[in-house]
Amino acid sequence: MARDAGAPMQKSTTNSTYRSAVGMTLLTAGLLFWINGAVGIIGADGNPANLLYGGVLAIGILGALLARLEPLRMARVLLVTALAQVAVPVIALGAGFGNAAVRSWDVLFLTAFFVVLWIGSALLFRKAGRRAGALSVGGSTGTHPSLPEKELAE
Repeated sequence: MARDAGAPMQKSTTNSTYRSAVGMTLLTAGLLFWINGAVGIIGADGNPANLLYGGVLAIGILGALLARLEPLRMARVLLVTALAQVAVPVIALGAGFGNAAVRSWDVLFLTAFFVVLWIGSALLFRKAGRRAGALSVGGSTGTHPSLPEKELAE
């Protein structure tokens, strides 16, 4: 009886966690597109190095398609996207595209900002995937993983 009362709430929480993960991912991608398109992250807005950030977005989009938006797979995709976010300024600054020291700090700050957002989204997807997995395991075996057998019998 206790399991039946708690299951809808857990499913709702899983769905809200998944929706939060999707929302944070879309917000992050939108911000990256907007900031990079409006003012550019590396150098001026016309700097060709900024086109590399399109690759970050492409990795996220293609990864999401390959992952079929499954939460645990999306978590991995977003971790790879975060790594790509780090790779862009390393490649661009290493090639001499960001020549001003002040600009390099801006690039470093924005890179850290976006990496935190990508990883935050990945963690939300991971949480949603683990909850969904716990619900499916509990539903298929007739037990709930978070409740001891004694409480289920009552």
